[in-house]
Amino acid sequence: MLPQTSATPFSPDDSATPAQPPHPSRRDWLAWAGAATLAPLLPACGGTGNPGPTLAATMAWGRSEIRQAMQRGEARAASVALLQGDRLVWQEAFGVLDDTTRALATPDTRFNVGSVSKVVAALAVMVLVDRQLVQLDAPVVRYLPQFTMLSPGYRDITVRHLLSHASGLPGTHTHNLFATAPLPGYAAELEEALADAHLKHAPGALAVYCNDGFTLIERIVLAVTGQTYPAFVQSALLNPLGMARSGYTLLPLPEGSFAHGYIRKQRQAQEFVMGYATGGLCTTPGDMMKLATMLLQGGEYDGRRVVSKAGVLEMGRGQNPGLRADLTPDWQWGLGWDSAQQQGLSAAGVLAWQKSGGTMFYSSDFYVLPQAGMALLITGSASAFKPGPVAEGILLRALQETGQLAALPPKVLTAAPSLATSSASAVDAVLGIYGRSAKPLKATSPDSQQIDLWVWSAEARSWTMLSAGLRLRSDGWWWSDAQPRTQYRWEQADGRRYLLSREPATAGHYWVTMPMAQQMPRAAAPLPAPWVARLDSHWLLANEAPESIPLAFGVPAATLRELPDLPGYLFWDDSQFLLPLSPDRAGMTVQVPLNDGRDLVELVVQARDQQEWLHAAGWSYRRQA
Repeated sequence: MLPQTSATPFSPDDSATPAQPPHPSRRDWLAWAGAATLAPLLPACGGTGNPGPTLAATMAWGRSEIRQAMQRGEARAASVALLQGDRLVWQEAFGVLDDTTRALATPDTRFNVGSVSKVVAALAVMVLVDRQLVQLDAPVVRYLPQFTMLSPGYRDITVRHLLSHASGLPGTHTHNLFATAPLPGYAAELEEALADAHLKHAPGALAVYCNDGFTLIERIVLAVTGQTYPAFVQSALLNPLGMARSGYTLLPLPEGSFAHGYIRKQRQAQEFVMGYATGGLCTTPGDMMKLATMLLQGGEYDGRRVVSKAGVLEMGRGQNPGLRADLTPDWQWGLGWDSAQQQGLSAAGVLAWQKSGGTMFYSSDFYVLPQAGMALLITGSASAFKPGPVAEGILLRALQETGQLAALPPKVLTAAPSLATSSASAVDAVLGIYGRSAKPLKATSPDSQQIDLWVWSAEARSWTMLSAGLRLRSDGWWWSDAQPRTQYRWEQADGRRYLLSREPATAGHYWVTMPMAQQMPRAAAPLPAPWVARLDSHWLLANEAPESIPLAFGVPAATLRELPDLPGYLFWDDSQFLLPLSPDRAGMTVQVPLNDGRDLVELVVQARDQQEWLHAAGWSYRRQA
């Protein structure tokens, strides 16, 4: 349940995804990726049946790239569908369902598409808006009067905030989110847990990727319709669209109907995702082209209106205006969409709505091009499978082959520009520790002109070099001659200083700029004695169900430390900085837009069985003896 860019893949669950298992042999990968099944090129999407373009060159390039992506990402199966106008012009599956039976994947093979599910959640809300049961800018408490949080600002969270990642909710409730058996009750548990949590930022102040907001949509749907979220989506969207191979992971699927995930070469049982609205849709690319057809037709399908045209357009409208910290205005959040104007297609002058998604075992990318009349979904059976650059490349070539694009866009210039001068005071001002949801960064300088960037290493328990010898250039970015691909700069927004990175996308024709981290101010006071007593402690995850997939991967003990570089802050799990709020609670400290400020935790200490337990984002830890 993560967004991706072509340059820097995200993981909806970066903080929870373990290291990848050892690589199988090259022969294994060639066998997995070599098998392909092509579906008949039939209308299949409620169209006229008129002959469409063959797109032979596009498909040849796409097949090669998908197979290479499978090999790199250790995906045993993958599947693709491409829509042009009202024709399903390409539908093909690759590889095998598992390496024991060697059964071939087919276009009917189902995959969990993770956060692509958020597009469906936004559509469900738009249906409720059409029925005058929900208003986008109404507060969530209008529909969930029992909803509460420790921060008073929770009353200002609107439905629009939930759908555009601007709510300020912590990020992702991790407890029993991924398992090999259905574990119902996840959304209700999240709502209950939020009653004992603070906001990480004021609603509407910035947009940072947030799964919890979409999970609350499930609670709103239940409150205003009396139907569970899966039941409502089935009746309001999946049935009218004829998406017979789509649904939520409520019950086991028949063996042979889905692609298996793997952990260290061991085949796993079916993956169940308990956050239905945020990442639980199980589907096929072909079925998703039916949904795409409806979007391209302004909310209609086979002559029947499913959702209003206004609702479809609102989902695809950029939601950035009004944000106090909008460091990447070229990234336009939609409602449900990661991007209402995907940068790679925009660089070619083409409007594209895009949503990526991942789970513990799958990775997907979904595009709808409303003006060009195209749509695409690629999905594969491994979290390390990266479909984003392949999807982007297929669409650009399809646009060219159909005459909608004269030529592929040119590459950006990556030669370092001339040196510029920076004052010593300006350099000194940006030095220090930078926090985010993952490993923190440190900026140092040997001479108040050059800047070196370091990243924390949990293994070494020290800082390791990220980029050395950064010097200011005439374009305003700091470049390293030794590592010129990625550049850096510093910007201030809403009273904070941020470190940003920039690098060319995989396709090479546009830059991807990302807010990386926030400069950490000095703590106002030393750590209080109760927290000092807990330093250098290790904590074992203790409340996941036996069917938990994170448990199967192996969740290492979490640590609680204080970095000498940043006294007064708690350093949780070699990743996040927190400040004590009381002897038994520590709060979130960073507000980084887009992705590197996601999935923050609040630590709560409770006594149980004469020992202390730590609670963080739904997970409970007992102290290691």
